[in-house]
Amino acid sequence: MSASNPELRESNPGPHESHDVYQADCPCRMLLDVVANKWSALAIGVLESGPVRFGELKQRLGGVTPKVLTATLRRLETAGLVEREVFAEVPPRVEYSLSPLGRSAAQPLAALRSWAEASLDGALPAADTEADGRATQAPRS
Repeated sequence: MSASNPELRESNPGPHESHDVYQADCPCRMLLDVVANKWSALAIGVLESGPVRFGELKQRLGGVTPKVLTATLRRLETAGLVEREVFAEVPPRVEYSLSPLGRSAAQPLAALRSWAEASLDGALPAADTEADGRATQAPRS
């Protein structure tokens, strides 16, 4: 049984009485940490359209390095959000897709991505974007 199974959650809630991410011992924080990561949220968005190979995923996620993408996919797979399928071909082919749990995370993450795109100007009115993509505050007078 996986940790995402509702029967397992009901029969074994862990060291706390209910799932409350504001409690220090809540294991929900681990899942929140995985999905709240920038590259995780973006990868889940790409995978919403169906199975994708590593190279295509890297190309669609502008700016991600192979090392970071590999680590992100491993974390998503470990958390049960992404499934990795290896095809017995020469050369080997690997495809990544969303699991049912990953599909359930896709909608709220899509809303978050849309909000970020629509709200950037209002959220960072005095920000300058450097060449490396980081936002910096302009000096205040």
